[in-house]
Amino acid sequence: MDKKNINTIARIISGIFNPFIVPFLAFMALFFFSYLSMLPLTYRLVVLGVVYAFTILMPTLTIFFFRKINGWGMRAFRDRKKRFVPYILTILSYIACLVMMVKMNLPRYMTGIIVASLIAMIVCILLNLKWKISEHMTAIGGVVGGLIAFSFLVNYNPLFWLSFFILASGCLGTARIVLKHHTLPEVLTGFLIGFLCAIFGILYL
Repeated sequence: MDKKNINTIARIISGIFNPFIVPFLAFMALFFFSYLSMLPLTYRLVVLGVVYAFTILMPTLTIFFFRKINGWGMRAFRDRKKRFVPYILTILSYIACLVMMVKMNLPRYMTGIIVASLIAMIVCILLNLKWKISEHMTAIGGVVGGLIAFSFLVNYNPLFWLSFFILASGCLGTARIVLKHHTLPEVLTGFLIGFLCAIFGILYL
């Protein structure tokens, strides 16, 4: 396989596991692949709508307009110093999501996903002062940590999904390195941050 094909596969993997879609996928998995599938469909769709609006749609739109105003392409965010405003915009969107979920009286294990994501982003933005951490790996590390946390909360065996996302983590980390967006230490650190924040945010906050 030549370098062009390898890079194409790496970009596809990076696109599939975009950090913005991870919380939404987590709620999708909860609502359709766990005992929470017994909840009324309308309730599940409303919650998914809120999560989608505040964790995917709003950050994507605000960052898009921010890029257009500054005349930046997507490659601009490879520069560590240009990541701060997108981080802040995303954090504000997640805070709005958390406030909305609290007002809806959603259970703590649901709000814990957003809390864990917020903690991970705050840690990343602080580390970003000196180092360019992989947000993709932070997100998927959060999925792995979240699966383990929820296995304790609802007493289920996540072996299949855990195996899948650990394998996906390896593929994603390799893809980020192949595309030269990150180094191995940046990839590993990102995964560890996401993993620990998910465990802490879901189980202890």
